[in-house]
Amino acid sequence: METTTVRLYRFGYSEVRTYLVALAFVIGNMALPQMFHIVPQGGMMWLPIYFFTLIGAYKYGWVVGLLTAVLSPVLNSALFGMPAPSVLPAILMKSVLLAAAAGYAAHKYQRVSVPLLLAVVLSYQLVGTLGEWCMVGDFYAAAQDFRIGIPGMLLQVLGGFAFIRYVIRK
Repeated sequence: METTTVRLYRFGYSEVRTYLVALAFVIGNMALPQMFHIVPQGGMMWLPIYFFTLIGAYKYGWVVGLLTAVLSPVLNSALFGMPAPSVLPAILMKSVLLAAAAGYAAHKYQRVSVPLLLAVVLSYQLVGTLGEWCMVGDFYAAAQDFRIGIPGMLLQVLGGFAFIRYVIRK
């Protein structure tokens, strides 16, 4: 499997560029779900709300990832009604877990590869599913991403790899 060393950036909360980069990823996380929500069940199948959170956290660090993870679902819910307020806590939890896992993996390994991104996606999904199960008390509902969200997880892994490796060249 191909592994690529990429230039990773770490921005702190006191830097203006942190908020500008996070804003760009939040906008991406607002636009991408709108495209997938045209298709019935598109959001639940493709999990688009997580895509730019993964990229932001992996390429620019957990601070950008955390800002993107929190602001994207909240603004999407407030402006477009998706995700529905009833599922917002679970999506926020998974988004924060994703930002933490991606930021940690990028910092620890200083490279990007499909297996690393697969480990990031599976880790946040597994822990997030357990957390959601505790929140809602229904394992079947909590495991929804594993039942119908496999295309979205693959999009995160393969699309995230391509985006980090080829699109963000700086």
